[in-house]
Amino acid sequence: MFLTQTIILIHPLVGQDVDSSTVSFADRVRTLDEVVVTGQYEPQSVKNSVYKVRTISNEQIRLRASTTVENILNTQLGMRFSNDLTLGESDIQLMGMSGQNVKVLLDGIPLVDRGATRQSLSQIDVNNIERIEVVEGPMSVIYGTDALAGVINIITKKQEREDHWLISARLQEESAGNEYRPFYKEGIHNAHIAANWQNRGWFAKASGSRNNFGGWKGNALGRMLEWSPKTQWLGSGSFGLRKEKLNAWYRFDYLDEDIYTPGALNEATGRAVDKNYLTNRYTHVLQADWGISDRISFTGSASYQDYKRRTRTVRHDLRAGTTELTTGAGEQDVAQFTSSAFRGTLQYKLSSTVFLQPGVELNSNTGSGERIAGTPTITDYAFFISSELKPWSWLHIRPGLRFIKNTVYDAPPVIPSLNLKLKVNDSFDVRAAYARGFRAPALRELYFTFFDANHSIQGNESLKAEYSNSFNTYLSWYSAQTRDLRVNTILGGFYNDFNNLITIGVDPANSSVNTYVNVYKFRTAGGTLENTILWKNLEASIGFSYIGRYNRLSETETSVPRMNWTPELNATIMYYLPRWSAGINLFYKFNGARPSYEAVTQPDGTVTPHRASIDSFHTADISLSKNITSRFTVLAGVRNLFNVTRVQSTSLVGDGAHSSAASSLPFGYGRSFFLGVNWQFSPEKSNN
Repeated sequence: MFLTQTIILIHPLVGQDVDSSTVSFADRVRTLDEVVVTGQYEPQSVKNSVYKVRTISNEQIRLRASTTVENILNTQLGMRFSNDLTLGESDIQLMGMSGQNVKVLLDGIPLVDRGATRQSLSQIDVNNIERIEVVEGPMSVIYGTDALAGVINIITKKQEREDHWLISARLQEESAGNEYRPFYKEGIHNAHIAANWQNRGWFAKASGSRNNFGGWKGNALGRMLEWSPKTQWLGSGSFGLRKEKLNAWYRFDYLDEDIYTPGALNEATGRAVDKNYLTNRYTHVLQADWGISDRISFTGSASYQDYKRRTRTVRHDLRAGTTELTTGAGEQDVAQFTSSAFRGTLQYKLSSTVFLQPGVELNSNTGSGERIAGTPTITDYAFFISSELKPWSWLHIRPGLRFIKNTVYDAPPVIPSLNLKLKVNDSFDVRAAYARGFRAPALRELYFTFFDANHSIQGNESLKAEYSNSFNTYLSWYSAQTRDLRVNTILGGFYNDFNNLITIGVDPANSSVNTYVNVYKFRTAGGTLENTILWKNLEASIGFSYIGRYNRLSETETSVPRMNWTPELNATIMYYLPRWSAGINLFYKFNGARPSYEAVTQPDGTVTPHRASIDSFHTADISLSKNITSRFTVLAGVRNLFNVTRVQSTSLVGDGAHSSAASSLPFGYGRSFFLGVNWQFSPEKSNN
């Protein structure tokens, strides 16, 4: 597990039971070092960590009033999302690489997905998130397959105070562009309630949420909608024991999701065909931390996930007033995926300068359904070991090795990594890393077949596994910290060289069908510049990235465009007004034009390269927060200030596996307005 605790600001807006009349604002805005508490050999500040970790704090999440994880992550430098309006799914891109190369973790547990896209990001209760950590670059030694581009670790809220009850609730209403109806249908409606209890080390929590999106009409005609309605019911429960040497807990998460796609009305017959994509996800997690001695500790986790997605297709005869299920191939399909995982690590402090961390990991995934060939199972067995050496106070060295056995592919005998951190002085650090990456094809890429009016995708059992060599370097500068001022600047660069990257391409045997293919050569490179300033009541950041991509489909291909580059700029300002117990948050991001290269099948069957591009666009949000009392907070704001709904594209084959060819790609549903209230109550405090 790799968890990072971030403590940035302490003030009434975090929603704690604070009497603002007795705590000075100066005390609240005193900045503390970000602390890495898991994945390290001992707690230490992120400044001293060998890894470069980007954190999104609870305060940033709360002030954005986000109702989805995508809304939180799309503010980050180097991250983009692509949308499939037909299936109601989205996929993330990180450092120029797609979601299939990004490991998504919830409290260190990998989340199972139906396919290569990371739709699980949209199926997490945002109200339970404490913070999000992003580690860019390959983490294959620690996290195994899928972690070639990096890791997104979502950390849930934990019990922190002794012997108390805490009840909290949230209600938020948001328009979808200019479409809105209170509490149901048009617009976005989020409701959440949670109860926490802790006594003598024992703790328990239960929570439930309802997310309802009524869809968006946009430019769609008749009974159709441009964005499909989605309803989610989420539940979570946990209990455990926290002692000085032992922390152990169990957590259960449940998701019920319904994505409804109304079809066009056939005027001649008076009939229409509608689809519902119905998802159920059950997750069981057991985790423990055991401090065996001052030198040895153990961390273990086990999980079981059951993910089922059912397609229900219904034909309506609006003239006769009848409804019937259709009988076409795949129109009543049920796809089920189960995942079992175990991970155990031992942290051993040999001396003050030598730390050792061996670990074992087991991941087993099984799929079944009408569109899946058989009942395939892929299992990964791994043993990994890493060490942190501190020969001098100014040098940290972290080598690592991972040994893998995959039941489907001949995995490499060993995957190495090497991380270095050089402390030049108190204000300047240098981090450098190399890692070898490996990713076995997922079940969907091998065995899943999907044909309907909008999709034509055939699994490919002949796929090869992906390999990569990755390098990155980060230079960090920290200003002299005072009570009122702190400035951080990070300049970084990365280079990733892939062999056999898996992507969507044209089936050589049938040019009208897409399949998964191996790209002979794929590379990404780029640089980032991030700046953060904390000054009195102001927290601001500005960042810039320049990312290039190169792909060569085959060894014989000669007409290959040079690397295509994309600029990106983001900025965030949070300003606190202690006199009014209020705060303001402003976010802006410029997504530069993204040139690309795609293979196009000509009428004679030959495949030629085609240059494509997605236009640049701007997005911005603004939100306001006001404490009415110590327990009651109101948030309001505007999303998508520039009213972006679609982005122009010159792609001939669409963007991603499920996008139809079009002159524009969906981004959002226009400028939207939201208003929300947060409330919490602690009976113990009321009795004091």
